[in-house]
Amino acid sequence: MPTPVEGTIDQRGDMTVTSPAFDDGSRMPDYVGYANDNDNPALQITDVPADAGSLVIVMDDPSAEDIVGHTWDHWFVFDIPPTETEIPRDWTPDTATAGYNDFVEQGYGGPSPPEGENQYVFKVFALDQMVEYPPYIRKQRLGSAIEMDCEILAQTQLVGRYSADQGTIF
Repeated sequence: MPTPVEGTIDQRGDMTVTSPAFDDGSRMPDYVGYANDNDNPALQITDVPADAGSLVIVMDDPSAEDIVGHTWDHWFVFDIPPTETEIPRDWTPDTATAGYNDFVEQGYGGPSPPEGENQYVFKVFALDQMVEYPPYIRKQRLGSAIEMDCEILAQTQLVGRYSADQGTIF
């Protein structure tokens, strides 16, 4: 059964996520690609609920399911202080926990579609508390922990596109 962090999500609350690097639904810059600089894009989160205890960022590729049989997890960071709303390019969180992506690496793993163009979904969740799990958990386990222990106060998403011709490791 899917957890709250899987799949596309509906807007809940007034919180928004944007990027100065690309508009919602548009092509992301080359530098975000795994075979290029592998830098996460800068993100700006606004209208976080005043009573939020933490933020969670998830970036995944649901279009990878046709190729690998599941949504590819590129990045998830949790226990982000709710006041940390300006996420810089190539961010290494020191006040949050970065989990392991499907490249089996901790932190950000950029787009690397083997062919064509894929859509990448950046989801942001405002939770009532910290998750307080170790970094080696995977996205599905994080979703289960949120479902069992936390209340999602707000959620939003941003979609970017990335093509194989922008850089690929395959």
